[in-house]
Amino acid sequence: MLSINHLDLRYGEKHLFKDLSVQVYEGNRIGLMGVNGAGKSTLLKIMAGVTGCDDGVLNIAKKFTVAYLPQESSALTSGKTLYEEAESAFAELLQLQDEADRIHEQLGGMDHHSQECEKLLERQGEIQHILEGSDIYAMRAKIEKILLGLGFRADDMDLPASSFSGGWIMRLMLAKMLLAAPSLLLLDEPTNHLDLRSLTWVEEFLKSYKGAMVIISHDRAFLDKVTSRTWDLSLGRLSVYKGNYSYYVKEKAERMAIEKAAYANQQAHIKQTMRFVDRFRAKSTKAKQVQSRVKQLEKLDLLEISEENRQIKFSFPPAPASGRDVLGVQGLSKGFSGKQVFEKVDFQFQRGDKVAVVGDNGAGKSTLLKIVSGEIPADSGEVIVGHNVLLSYFGQHQAQELSPALTALDTLSLSVKDMTVTQIRSLLGAFLFRGEDVDKKVEVLSGGEKSRLALAKMIATPANCMLLDEPTNHLDMSSQEVLQEAMAQYDGFILVVSHNRYFLDSFVNKVLEVKDHRISVFEGNISDYLRKLEAEAEEVDGKSGKAWSSSRGQEKHESSDTGRESRKELRKKEAQARRERSKKLGPWKKRADEAEKKVEVLEGQKAELEVQMADPDLYQNQEAWAETSAKYDTCLRHLERWYEKWETAQEEVEKALG
Repeated sequence: MLSINHLDLRYGEKHLFKDLSVQVYEGNRIGLMGVNGAGKSTLLKIMAGVTGCDDGVLNIAKKFTVAYLPQESSALTSGKTLYEEAESAFAELLQLQDEADRIHEQLGGMDHHSQECEKLLERQGEIQHILEGSDIYAMRAKIEKILLGLGFRADDMDLPASSFSGGWIMRLMLAKMLLAAPSLLLLDEPTNHLDLRSLTWVEEFLKSYKGAMVIISHDRAFLDKVTSRTWDLSLGRLSVYKGNYSYYVKEKAERMAIEKAAYANQQAHIKQTMRFVDRFRAKSTKAKQVQSRVKQLEKLDLLEISEENRQIKFSFPPAPASGRDVLGVQGLSKGFSGKQVFEKVDFQFQRGDKVAVVGDNGAGKSTLLKIVSGEIPADSGEVIVGHNVLLSYFGQHQAQELSPALTALDTLSLSVKDMTVTQIRSLLGAFLFRGEDVDKKVEVLSGGEKSRLALAKMIATPANCMLLDEPTNHLDMSSQEVLQEAMAQYDGFILVVSHNRYFLDSFVNKVLEVKDHRISVFEGNISDYLRKLEAEAEEVDGKSGKAWSSSRGQEKHESSDTGRESRKELRKKEAQARRERSKKLGPWKKRADEAEKKVEVLEGQKAELEVQMADPDLYQNQEAWAETSAKYDTCLRHLERWYEKWETAQEEVEKALG
C-alpha cells in the first residue's frame, strides 16, 4: 500500500495541495482528473518519489514497488540495443542468475563437506527458489511479446536504443515498466505516443494487470476501459469517485449541483447576517446580538466551489458550397530514402464525408496529409481537389509559423475578419487561453500552447475541406468535447489523423487505413472498424482451426459423402452471400437511420424558427430578427445536406437488398 498523509504544498501564492490525504491499495485502478494546473503531474511525481515532500507525508509499504512514466522522455546514452535496454527491467534477477552461475563454478572445486560449501549450497538454494518464482526463464518471450505489442518490429531488437525517436523511447520506457511488473504503475499520459493498434494492445494488457495503477490521461475511451476508480483534484483537495471516467462525469455533475446549492445558501446567510450587523452596529441595545453574529461569521467554515472547465461553445464558420466530389488521389506513390510509404494508391471522398486516418506509427498517415495539403510532393500519381474546394491544414509545424511578436489575441484577430473580439476570446477559451493568457506573446508560449493557438487559427478560417493531424494532442477533456461537438455540426469534409477513439467516434463516417504501402477505406466509425478487424481475426483463427490433419483423410471424406458435401457447400455459399449482403447493407442502413433522425430534428427546428419568424414583434428587434434569420438559413442548409445523405444511403440500402 502507498499513502499520502496531510500533504501541504504552495508555489508562490498558489496553494497547490491543502492537507491532502489519500491511499492506494493493491489492485486499485485509478484515473486522476483535474483542470490544467490543478497539480496532477506534481502529485504523481510525489508518489513516485521524484519530487520531495516533508518526512512522514509519503509512506510506502515494504515490498510495495512503484514505477513512474513521465510525459516526456530523456535521451538514452547507455549504448545498449533495444532488446538489452528492455532486458534491464530484469536487472536484479539477472544479477541473481550471475551469482548462481558463479556459485556453481565455485562448488566444482570445493570440499563438499566444508562449512564454506554448506553456506554456498544454502545461498544457491535461496537464489534458485527466487528464480523459480520469477519470469526469468520466460524472459525472452515476454520481452519480445511486449515490445512487439507496443509496435516495435522483430528486426528492431538489435538496433541501438538511442537511435529511436522520442515517441519510441517512451514506448520502450513503458515496456520496461510492464516487464518489471511493479506493485504500482504511475502513468502520465501513456497514450500520447501510441498508435491505434498499440493503444488497444496496451488496454488489454492493463485490463489483466494484477498491480495497482494511477493514470493521467485525456483519452476518455482508454480511461473507461482500464480504470474502475477516479480521483478528482480541485482547489488543492482530492475527491474519490468509485467508478470509471463516465461514472465520474455523471456523479460529479450531481455533486457540483449540491455543492453550488450549499455555497449559495451559505453566501445568502452571510449577506443576511452582514445586513443585520451593518444595520444595528451603532445601536447599544443590539450590541450583544451584533457581536454574537460577528463571532458566528468568524467561526464559519467557508465553502469553496470546485474548479471546473467552463463549457464554451463555438462552431466552425459555414463551409462554402463545393462540388459533390471533394478530394481523391489516383496512383499515388511516395517513398523516403529508398523505403516505400505508398504504392499506387487510390481513393475518393464526397462532400460531407468525415474520415479518420488510422495505421501503425510510421505507416505514413502524416505523410498522406502533407501530400494532400501540398506541403510535400508525391513521387508519382496525383491529388484531385474538387470544384470550389478550400483546403485548410493543421500539422505540427504550423505552430512554428506563428509570429512570435504577436499575442494570442492578435494572432486570431489578424487572421479572421468576421468574428467579434468576444467571439475570438470564446474561441481562445475553448483552447485553454483564458483571462490574461490571451495577452501572452507567442514567443513565451510553450510548445503545447503554440500548437493549440495554431489549431484555433486554422479552424477560425472558413474552409470546406479540413485536414488535421493529431488535433487533440494538447487539449484537455473539456476542449476535446468542444471541438468534437463543432466537428459533428460542421457541414464540410474532414480528414483527421488521431488515435483518440472517443473523440473520433461521434463524427466520423469512414475510416481510411494506411497499412503495408496500401490504403483501404472502411464504412462506419472507429468502433465499427475495430469490430470488423476483430471479426476478420476470429474468421482467420476459425479457418486455421478447422484444417484437416491429412490429405488422405480428406480424400476418404469426399469419396463417401459427396452428396452431403455438395449440400453443405451450397449452404455455405448461401451463408456467405448473406454475410456479404449484410456487410454491405449494415453501414448504409446505419447511415440512413442516422440521417432520418437528423432530418426529423432539423425539421422540428425549422418549424420552431418559422413560428418565431411569423411573430410581428420579432421585426421590431433588428438584432433578434438577424439572429433568428441566420439560424433559419443555417438550419435549411443543414437540412438540405442531411436530405441528400438520407437519399444516398437509402439508394445504397436498396442496391444491397437487390
